[in-house]
Amino acid sequence: MNDNKDKYESLKLKNQLCFPLYAASRQIVNLYTPVLKPLGITYTQYIVFMVLWEQDGITMSELGNQLFLNNGTLTPLIKKMEQDGYIRRERCQNDERIVRLYLTEKGFELREKAVDIPSKVGSCLKLSEKDAELLYNLLYSILEQTK
Repeated sequence: MNDNKDKYESLKLKNQLCFPLYAASRQIVNLYTPVLKPLGITYTQYIVFMVLWEQDGITMSELGNQLFLNNGTLTPLIKKMEQDGYIRRERCQNDERIVRLYLTEKGFELREKAVDIPSKVGSCLKLSEKDAELLYNLLYSILEQTK
């Protein structure tokens, strides 16, 4: 009887690495919601903006790779951002399968409104600089292994 109890120990929620990662991710995204709401954007749109503010003209596939998002998630998101006047899509003349994304003036203007977001959200987390760096490195290590 005791052997069966040990057999199922690995199925307990408290013994899963995936659950605290999932729950912490949701909590972090929830911290962004009140900060992003006045800008009228979602967290997923925010991370798209961060990539485009750094690399305007990136292809859809490069964006998907950087954000770990598939086309099924990315395409409606980009269409919405285009409808809202933040970005424009442009097909490559040499290969129409390649779509590049460019910020509009409105998309660039949003960067000024968003500049304080990292510090606002970061101040909600009570992590030492050392712990934040360790967590950052561990999470990126996991992401690299799952590519």
